[in-house]
Amino acid sequence: MSNGNGDGALSGAVIAVAGAGGPAGRATLLRLAEAGATVVGSDNDPERLAEAVDAASYAHGGATVVGDTVDLLDLQSTRDWATRVEKEFGRVDGLVHLVGGWRGSETFTKTVLDDWDLLELLLIRTVQHTSLAFHEALQRSERGRYVLISAAGASRPTAGNAAYSAAKAAAEAWTLAMADFFRKAGGEQGPTSAAAILVVKALVHDAMRAERPNAKFAGFTDVNELAESIAGVWDKPAGEVNGKRLWLTDKP
Repeated sequence: MSNGNGDGALSGAVIAVAGAGGPAGRATLLRLAEAGATVVGSDNDPERLAEAVDAASYAHGGATVVGDTVDLLDLQSTRDWATRVEKEFGRVDGLVHLVGGWRGSETFTKTVLDDWDLLELLLIRTVQHTSLAFHEALQRSERGRYVLISAAGASRPTAGNAAYSAAKAAAEAWTLAMADFFRKAGGEQGPTSAAAILVVKALVHDAMRAERPNAKFAGFTDVNELAESIAGVWDKPAGEVNGKRLWLTDKP
């Protein structure tokens, strides 16, 4: 999977990955470790996180891959995590936000507002906390990147996905505000750090394919392809990706 370019851009970088225990997190830890980065994953499931960290460590023996159980719904816990990472490794060059969650309904009229309460925490509050906790460290880095994974539904909501799409749209807006912070901090020279949004229709991984062998998963992005695209955000200058939606699926 190595493409040569990303490996240079990420060699020696220190990258924090929020939501590292899921399939996308596992793929991302592997890809970043392969590229020569020091990777610090967090997840609210210690067992799942340990498995993901071990898999990446074993695959790339020389890589530093560690895990930290963090409550991203608590701002102080998230700030403490950012402080620990910078203190231990000297800097932070990236935060990849992979915290997900989905709730939907048959139709718009059957929307359950309890779903919004959950999605607001998972998809918006965690973004608020990681961005506020890490933005100063990322600004101090010469290659700081904040990478949000979003969904096409944020731009074209469907009737049964009102809560999910609205939460994703809010997370995008919050991330774009962070991008404006980086733009202003860069002055006339342009930003040195960037906040970028990778947009997918949905994600697919091998276990899903095994469960539904006849499914087409049309337009879905494989988690390994997503991980490759995440690594690629460091290939480009900050000014090219800051405040940008980078589409991995058809643009609506």
